[in-house]
Amino acid sequence: MGLGVNSHFIYDRGAMSEQPVPPPPSKIVAVHSSYRSRARERGTFPAWPSYFLKPPSTLAADGDPVLRPPGCELLAFEGEVALIIGTRATRVTPATAWDHVGWVTAANDFGVHDLRYADKGSNLRSKGVDGFTPLGPSLLDARTVDPATVTIRTWLNGRLVQDSGADDLLFGLADIVADITRLTTLEPGDVILTGTPAGSTVVEPGDLVEVEVRAGRQVTGPLRSPVGEATYRLAEPGAMPRVDEAQRAAAYGTRTRAGVRGGDGPAGEADPTWAEILAAVGAVSTATLASQLRKRGYDGLTLDRLHSTRPSATMAGLARTVRYVPVREDLVRQAPGNAQKQVIEQVRPGEVLVIEARGELAAGTIGDILGLRAQVRGAVGIITDGAIRDSGALGQRLDIPVYYRAVHPAVLGRRHLPWEANVTVACAGVTIQPGDILAGDGDGVVVVPRDIAWDVALDAREQERQEEFIAAMVASGESISGLYPLGPRWRPAYDAWVRQREDGST
Repeated sequence: MGLGVNSHFIYDRGAMSEQPVPPPPSKIVAVHSSYRSRARERGTFPAWPSYFLKPPSTLAADGDPVLRPPGCELLAFEGEVALIIGTRATRVTPATAWDHVGWVTAANDFGVHDLRYADKGSNLRSKGVDGFTPLGPSLLDARTVDPATVTIRTWLNGRLVQDSGADDLLFGLADIVADITRLTTLEPGDVILTGTPAGSTVVEPGDLVEVEVRAGRQVTGPLRSPVGEATYRLAEPGAMPRVDEAQRAAAYGTRTRAGVRGGDGPAGEADPTWAEILAAVGAVSTATLASQLRKRGYDGLTLDRLHSTRPSATMAGLARTVRYVPVREDLVRQAPGNAQKQVIEQVRPGEVLVIEARGELAAGTIGDILGLRAQVRGAVGIITDGAIRDSGALGQRLDIPVYYRAVHPAVLGRRHLPWEANVTVACAGVTIQPGDILAGDGDGVVVVPRDIAWDVALDAREQERQEEFIAAMVASGESISGLYPLGPRWRPAYDAWVRQREDGST
């Protein structure tokens, strides 16, 4: 298959679709950042998607070589889910946006970071190079695809380096389509590159990158992109490749992988997924998590003096933040929109809405209707260090826990002005950043730093298992001496008890 914009040469429909092959796209719209894991690498969590355009001349097919331009060293891949528009879409809603998607396929959004400086934001020189947008090889009929099941996997020379699903997305796939069409009409054949998760890094000539998209049991098959070296000359005048530490860190994904001074970023492709981390954190109590955090030197991550509408419920999710400031009548008209309602409409499944209310207890911060809307959007919990109103309805209508300091009948406008969302906040005595991991139960709420969350959760699970054994021994009449905490004398008995449980014995 050769390069070109004729879709008949780019896509192999496979056996999954009876629809016609898409027409050539009038445009390729790419999202800058849409995955939590990638946003954490970049150190910023956007409140809404931002975009750049790639020329249709960048399209390439399965097996076509991707050629690194002369003088460049930082060619990076980005495995992505591509949406191909089936019917014209103008100002569609998130509820109807998916009806306008015709196909789903795999994409690789290649770019050379050596030239990002020349067109920062637009990425024309860095990502507009001919052949820098491989698509395919097969198309999945969007009518048969549940967006919530779509996953992206990328291999570099046979090693899995990206593996993410909808739980990692900051913005839903349908939400992205709807957002673009607020101002820009999408035509049949247009391609949307929906962003890349963590794990993107630099490749060299001779490398092979493979990207695959799955949706339930459907799969696109691997999109193969061998990397080569271009033989043409990059003539002056014009911007020429150049590299600095910032570009090197961006290309490799983290400062650590780039070998840049001060690097201590995420471990990258070996990390467990968000879903695995949240499941592990949610499986243990906040008391045990707090104990494990204290052993690691973290004493300031438990939120203080909070009550719960559902003390028996547990919660584990990622923070979505909003900051309230003291009401000032002359600024009400200048406020940048209603940040409270905006942030609730941005909530994604698996998130916790966190409200900084400065500990002000003389007005409510959220009531039952907006709380219910957050739950419908997928929130797993709500936290405010102020007061709630409609407390009875919040406790009865919501299945998710709401953590709060007090109850008050007044609306928030009596004391609060919702000012900005998706920023670092101070809530109940703890600094919380967008994307932080929050765990809650009847004892309260604790923040678990992402970079240590997996280890903390595993150690907490082991601690709780030991305590279960210790409790059983104490209940049978044993002294706590040498038993609590578990000492060498009791270790053989504990190990035997663990093996017995794992074997399913009684």
